[in-house]
Amino acid sequence: MTDSARTATVTRTTKETDVHVELSIDGSGTASADTGLPFFDHMLQQLGTHAGFDLTVTAEGDLEIDGHHTVEDVGIAIGQALAQALADKSGIRRFASITVPLDEAAVEVALDLSGRPFVVHEVEIPAEMIGTFDTGLVEDFIRAFATAAQMTLHVRLRSGRSPHHVVEAEFKALAKALGDACGMTGRTSAPSTKGTL
Repeated sequence: MTDSARTATVTRTTKETDVHVELSIDGSGTASADTGLPFFDHMLQQLGTHAGFDLTVTAEGDLEIDGHHTVEDVGIAIGQALAQALADKSGIRRFASITVPLDEAAVEVALDLSGRPFVVHEVEIPAEMIGTFDTGLVEDFIRAFATAAQMTLHVRLRSGRSPHHVVEAEFKALAKALGDACGMTGRTSAPSTKGTL
């Protein structure tokens, strides 16, 4: 459901997960998440806060099996919410890039809200459990999110050793680039020579 305030609510229910997302692009950076994976919740809070979005995510999934279904389905639902809230993308900046550091880690994100899903993810994260979160699931989230949001997304690790720092820098960089790309230019049309995105 979308309105002129650039908001969306998405519910995704499967045999494996039940996910609910509320998103306001023009928010104040108020973000909360409850997925049963505390470190993932923290990363989703980073995503909403640093993008300047109001974001609420709740999810119940088959965590007794593993976190993959929950992480991927949350990515899909947030991506769908972003696509719905942007609607025809009239007046948005569309492109953005940034490199965000966190101590020894630095991650670069470049994105285009193009309507064409494509992901380049060159982030070698050492396999590690951060609490109950498997760092190998980060790329699954990124790919699910970008595909559902219909964006072109490039993510590259510039430096870093700590899996925690690398993952957090990646989410913060994604957030900052998203916030910039969703910003309004004052134009009334979609930023494309085709006239549509």
